[in-house]
Amino acid sequence: MITALDEKTALVLIDMQKGIVAFPVAHPIAGIIENTAKLADAFHKAGQPVVIVNVDPAKFKPSRKEPAPSHGGSLPADFIEIIPEIKTIDSDIFVTKSTWGAFDSTDLDAQLKKAGVTGIVIGGVATSIGVEGTARTAAALGYNVTFASDAMTDMFADAHNHSFKYIFPRLGEVDTTENILKFL
Repeated sequence: MITALDEKTALVLIDMQKGIVAFPVAHPIAGIIENTAKLADAFHKAGQPVVIVNVDPAKFKPSRKEPAPSHGGSLPADFIEIIPEIKTIDSDIFVTKSTWGAFDSTDLDAQLKKAGVTGIVIGGVATSIGVEGTARTAAALGYNVTFASDAMTDMFADAHNHSFKYIFPRLGEVDTTENILKFL
């Protein structure tokens, strides 16, 4: 359960883009979309930073052991576009990542530090990949991390559950969208 949010906390939404949310996932995507949109709206109203992260498969940098993702041919033209339910505003921070985590090979850390951010609330798709990869680096950089448990999912239930059972409690606090918003 959440105990607090820092005075300057940013919302970081991972890969809430048309191509990713169309993949089969472990939890109903409609609820994940609803909760991520609710978080974005509340953070905007509170004047807190919102970070919108997407991934461009054409720029993805796989490791030697991990081939570039194959999606069975060409991707739709709107694959990397953020879903319309996430109402973005001009002051949002937009990051296109080329690795699993949103901090790697981007200027996200510099942008958050410039804004005085010391904590993040994170949600999105996929729990064990983009969310966990971003959270691990955030924790290593000293950010206080809060996970919105009902605002993320994975392609695989066991991977999602592993992150929540073994990884997230070591990196930060976990709670529902509703409870997180009480601290905003």
